[in-house]
Amino acid sequence: MFKLTNKSAIITGGGSGIGKAMAVLFAKQGAEVHIIELNSDAAAETVNEITAFGGKAFGHACDVSKQAQVVETMNKIGKIDILVNNAGIAHIGRADNTSEADFDRIYNVNIKGVYNCLFAAIPLMKANNGGVILNTASIAASVGIVDRFAYSTSKGAIHAMTLSVARDYLHEGIRCNSISPARVHTPFVDGFIAKNYAGKEAEIFEKLSKSQPIGRMGQPEEVAALALYLCSDEAGFITGTDYPIDGGFITLNN
Repeated sequence: MFKLTNKSAIITGGGSGIGKAMAVLFAKQGAEVHIIELNSDAAAETVNEITAFGGKAFGHACDVSKQAQVVETMNKIGKIDILVNNAGIAHIGRADNTSEADFDRIYNVNIKGVYNCLFAAIPLMKANNGGVILNTASIAASVGIVDRFAYSTSKGAIHAMTLSVARDYLHEGIRCNSISPARVHTPFVDGFIAKNYAGKEAEIFEKLSKSQPIGRMGQPEEVAALALYLCSDEAGFITGTDYPIDGGFITLNN
């Protein structure tokens, strides 16, 4: 079950963290994986890890906020069976202390970046008689998170785009779903804590871990397993749905 043999999968932000775990797992399940990354060195590391066990993977240096780059990259890839819109960035701030520049930065990557990938990939999927789109949203799309105004805005937009795309392409063989992770332990999280809470890293890590009722952060491989299912043929009856993977964060924090 959950084989992706002969499938061509694009994963944005596949050079590290959740995206890397998805890329590795999808390749193990038989997909030809295309990693779209701003950081070409990170993409190359993931590609090397995949090819080392005999998988097929290719890295593409591309800024998802630039539509022309995205269209050119995806047209070069050609056949697209699976698109995972995973690339994203975070920000700490409230509505009254988030600068215009920071809001625009979040918008350009987290919202416009997803739009650009949809804009480029959907025509190729239609030509291929269908495909699967999976967007990485967040628990921040469903519940209020302190000091995450711009980030929450962007993830709410991803959730709304998921519903719109799922509805618009029902009869063209394109499924679209989203996943909403809570805190997942990745190098991004470690760097985020170090940058914003210098000197309090251990304290903040424990606090963030315990904010999940299950008592820990998730692992990238756990999120990748859910992504694999939703992108597989076994999930063919699922579209227009968001899947929290959050250790009970949304429903059990009461």
